[in-house]
Amino acid sequence: MSLTRTIRGLRRKPWVPLSAAWVAAMGILAWQVPQGTDVLPALAVTPALSAATGARRRAVLASGTLALAALGTDLADDSVGLSGPAAGAACAVLAVIAAGMWTAGHRSHLSAELARTREIAAAAQHVLLRPLPRTVGGVEVSGEYLSASHGARIGGDFYEVLATPYGVRALIGDARGHGLPAIGLVAALLGSFREAAHHEQDLAGVVHRLDGAMHRHLSERTPGEDVDDEEFATVQLVQLAEDGALQAVNCGHPPPYRLGPRTGPLALGEPLPPLGLFDPVRTDVTVCRGKLAPGEGLLLYTDGVPDARDRTGRFFPLPDTLAALAATRVRDADVAALLRAEIVLHTGGQRADDMALLVLAPPPALPEPHRAARLGHPVRNC
Repeated sequence: MSLTRTIRGLRRKPWVPLSAAWVAAMGILAWQVPQGTDVLPALAVTPALSAATGARRRAVLASGTLALAALGTDLADDSVGLSGPAAGAACAVLAVIAAGMWTAGHRSHLSAELARTREIAAAAQHVLLRPLPRTVGGVEVSGEYLSASHGARIGGDFYEVLATPYGVRALIGDARGHGLPAIGLVAALLGSFREAAHHEQDLAGVVHRLDGAMHRHLSERTPGEDVDDEEFATVQLVQLAEDGALQAVNCGHPPPYRLGPRTGPLALGEPLPPLGLFDPVRTDVTVCRGKLAPGEGLLLYTDGVPDARDRTGRFFPLPDTLAALAATRVRDADVAALLRAEIVLHTGGQRADDMALLVLAPPPALPEPHRAARLGHPVRNC
């Protein structure tokens, strides 16, 4: 047990074995070479090795002291005389110790600043794309996210699930672009949905609010900001009642999948154009209706999922993967996590686009229907 702890400690402090090995090698070489003071200046590398491995100032000082001790031992030997090169070696070690301690101190300051920046960024990302609760309004919910930007938890894809007076409402979308540049539009759309979902009686009204929020965001950008002439976002809006009845509006987004014994794409009529590419005031926003049978769930996803490619360029086989999961009778709530793992395995961790997955699983035993009030917007069975 003590040997295991020692090995783990050396892994956390790689400068210890490196410094010791270098000092020992130079000491042996100086002892073997006649007038070994020509080798001793290489001892100055010892504190530099510690600084290079990310050691703190104390560690750099300790390794430099070790090098000075080895230098003194060699000078005390009769085979190495005290000469100009020996004095130069001592000065070189002292100079590298000073430089290494300054570098280690500066690195510690930068590391602390980076840690604070990451903490702030994580808090901001947490507010923007909040972790989903396990259940929302009696519906079991699970979501997964993969950002195309390294180190980021969010990007151009987004989702949200809310319990409203009209039922459980879910939004999944994909703002044009990916990674960090698309976050501003994502924030505007999510903020609008979180407000509109509680106040608009039907999904058509929510679409109007989302489109208005998008246009306000685009008009308020700074003149010097790098923008594209054609900005848009695809969205899928879903309202799910306790009896499995659902309503949906699709604005240029991939169609959802039904989960369960009848796993497959859920046809919800012809989609509208993406937000930003049509005028919802002049365009008839049609709300489609459908229904999930007891035991069935709903998978919403962004186009980054089926478009994910492996190293040979093969797309991710979403239908086949869902069919295989259905054959093994995987719980609907676990589908999102399993799909994420399959996508990572398929792509080898390399992603060109953001990806979002959202699963809604109503309870198996459904109570009496609770229908939301609807205004005079057109609604048809799809």
